[in-house]
Amino acid sequence: MLSTKKFALGIVAIMAVAGAFSGCSGSSTGSVALLLPENHTARYEAADKPFFEAKFESVCSGVTHTYSNAAESDTTQQTQAEAAITAGAKVLVLDPVNGATATAIMKAASDKGVKVISYDRLITAPSTTPDWYISFDNEKVGELQGSALLAKLTSMSLGHTPNVIWINGSPKDNNATLFKQGAHKMLDGKVTIVKEDAMANWLQSEAQTIMDGAITTSGPTGYDGVYVANDGGAAGVFASETSKGVDPKTKPMTGQDAALDAAQRIVLGQQYMTVYKQIKPEAEAAAELACNLAKGDTTVPSDLQSVSSGKVNNGTADIKSILLTPIAVTIDGSNGTQTLEATVVKDQFYGTSTVSSICDTQVDLGLPAACTAA
Repeated sequence: MLSTKKFALGIVAIMAVAGAFSGCSGSSTGSVALLLPENHTARYEAADKPFFEAKFESVCSGVTHTYSNAAESDTTQQTQAEAAITAGAKVLVLDPVNGATATAIMKAASDKGVKVISYDRLITAPSTTPDWYISFDNEKVGELQGSALLAKLTSMSLGHTPNVIWINGSPKDNNATLFKQGAHKMLDGKVTIVKEDAMANWLQSEAQTIMDGAITTSGPTGYDGVYVANDGGAAGVFASETSKGVDPKTKPMTGQDAALDAAQRIVLGQQYMTVYKQIKPEAEAAAELACNLAKGDTTVPSDLQSVSSGKVNNGTADIKSILLTPIAVTIDGSNGTQTLEATVVKDQFYGTSTVSSICDTQVDLGLPAACTAA
């Protein structure tokens, strides 16, 4: 269980790292390129990009930055990265479409002496060594999902070993592998897996198709809950269940990313939990580190190791890493989680109108009343 105190201390420490990186003014020696992997998951355009850009512009006057989104295409991202390098980028903040096949990008960067920050997803391509890795403890994400789901299913007094439909994230994303590992660690031997499959590209439609097939095979009473790796997948599960006459309120499911529609489903009891990852400190730490590297400052602040796990091995080498702490979120903070109100709402995750964004919609489904009750 993550205590509020430990989490608060972790955020203070992360912000201390931000301060350590902040002396980024002076003449430009090159630009920084932010390269994000896809745009169908809301967080990248709505959070990572604006948080990174705002912080970079506030601390790194004299250094320009560019932004590209690969829309889930390896070849597009390679073209974008090579174009940035040709245009004079000295630092790539790279969230790879496929960390295992980013060899060409890493070689192009290495040939030109360009620094690479592996952002959110770890670059695991053979014989590649990014300079830094900034992300969350992604195996912990899966552990939080698995433990919350198991606790909820146990509380339902089913009278049998819980039957779970299991939908993993994209195999191209190393994070998805870690989520899967963490969840299996918590659930193996304690649930019966009815069906396990993966979204090829993190698409809601892929999760819906998997769920449609699973319900057709098992029947609506053949499963008790759903492990699904993210909120986009949870939206697909929800669509499948409702189209097949299954009440999502009776089948607890997991999620991740604290997407707005997931928060609404949680308020309505249609999704049990999500995992909240505070993207702002992640993006801001990346922005400040990129600034330092663009200025040629490769020194490691003395307090950096104290807020990170030190190093994470990417299959080739131990990569200097900053790992933030994820938080399991439910409506009521049950089963070792934190409440939606104390996390997403308190942090105004959807902006200053966060409460309105969650609550002032879907009147016909009773969302405003459910928010009031919550």
